[in-house]
Amino acid sequence: MTEICFLGTGGAVATRERDNMSFLIDHDETLILVDCPGGVIQKIKKFNYDPRKVVTIIVTHIHPDHIYGLPSFIHSLMLDKCLIRFFGSKEAVHFCQDLLDLFHLRDEKIKAKIEFASVDSGESFELKESLKCASFKVPHSSSSMAFRFHFEDIKKDLLYSGDTPLNPLLFKEASGIDYLIHDCSAPSRFFKKYSSLKTMHTNSLELGKLSQQAKVKCLIPCHFFGELEFPLSEIEDEIRKNYQGRLIIPEDFKKITI
Repeated sequence: MTEICFLGTGGAVATRERDNMSFLIDHDETLILVDCPGGVIQKIKKFNYDPRKVVTIIVTHIHPDHIYGLPSFIHSLMLDKCLIRFFGSKEAVHFCQDLLDLFHLRDEKIKAKIEFASVDSGESFELKESLKCASFKVPHSSSSMAFRFHFEDIKKDLLYSGDTPLNPLLFKEASGIDYLIHDCSAPSRFFKKYSSLKTMHTNSLELGKLSQQAKVKCLIPCHFFGELEFPLSEIEDEIRKNYQGRLIIPEDFKKITI
């Protein structure tokens, strides 16, 4: 069984209902953490998982709301002998190594060890025998990557955009995909009001258009801005103006079986 567990679904500014974007992949009891903001240990436990069983961390980019919980995560496991593989862009890997070193969390006395691996755009790597992953550059920051997961045993693919403005190359990669988890930070009216958002994030109206054109089978919008006021029904309505496939608007602590 493969499940996606949403630890957070919001943007940089958390709200009462939504924390920073992060999710856990449970693929036949192999746990993979995607992005690592704060409170991850507690959130994983709320799903009744053991954080010591996380074998891989994937980081999309090095903005604080995606990595600031990493030192706390390793510090919480410092007495547990375990090995965690870490994947990200070269810039993300170097930055996160320095971040852990600030707290001496790669010292010999720390029993939880991280094995760092930087990945280039277009590179594929194996997470386990039945799970492969590929990385793709996206234009949010110099460190930003999207990741495509291929679950060989169930013949399903999931693409996670990370934070990104609309990227035609990414939607070409997403053509016909089973699941697309994509930045959907706010309705289009805010992108008209604050034009700089177009260079960093994606609005719900355009996300629906491109997802329909790419024939995405299941669209999962995420990374909802907490600093702007809008109902989630507005996100859904804008997406549905163009997108006719399966639509899941996740909440924090929602679990999806794929």
